[in-house]
Amino acid sequence: MSQVAGIEHAPDDLWVFGYGSLMWRPGFEFFERVEARLIGAHRALCVYSFVHRGTPERPGLVLGLDLGGACRGIAYRVAASKRAETVHYLRAREQVTMVYRECLRRVWLKAEPERPVSALCYMVDRSHPQYAGRLTLDQQFHHVRQGHGQSGPNRDYVVATVASLESLGYRESELHLLAERLHGTHETPTASST
Repeated sequence: MSQVAGIEHAPDDLWVFGYGSLMWRPGFEFFERVEARLIGAHRALCVYSFVHRGTPERPGLVLGLDLGGACRGIAYRVAASKRAETVHYLRAREQVTMVYRECLRRVWLKAEPERPVSALCYMVDRSHPQYAGRLTLDQQFHHVRQGHGQSGPNRDYVVATVASLESLGYRESELHLLAERLHGTHETPTASST
């Protein structure tokens, strides 16, 4: 099982790092929300979604933290009294198919000066069958356009994530191109899309 043993029982506050839907829909109680940066992993549409944004027959694509690079996102500070409840909630949400490895990683909080904290993160498991690897923009577009799962259309997930990044002043070229295409910009009819 890919969980950090005993993390829900530690006595101090819990930091959680959000890089996808957790940035715009955390779903848990927190008392501090800070821009943060994780080094050693990057945000990528590299997970086939069979539940939240797709089905096994028509998989969508969701984000994972994949090895290499850096990722900007949001760190949430959860009160120690809400720690166990939050960890259980995140496991139910993120670990439906166990495609992520639950881990603690150092993230740097945006402050003067920056300060590091240990945060709960969900890294993609590259050995899992839902790991998509690096897909072309056309492949991403295909899966996102077709994907619809328990949490709604895959398109909405990508558009909301891009809007969240923009609100932080970030632009990630590939995600932004995909969002523009989903809005109809740069979309050209092809034999496969008709």
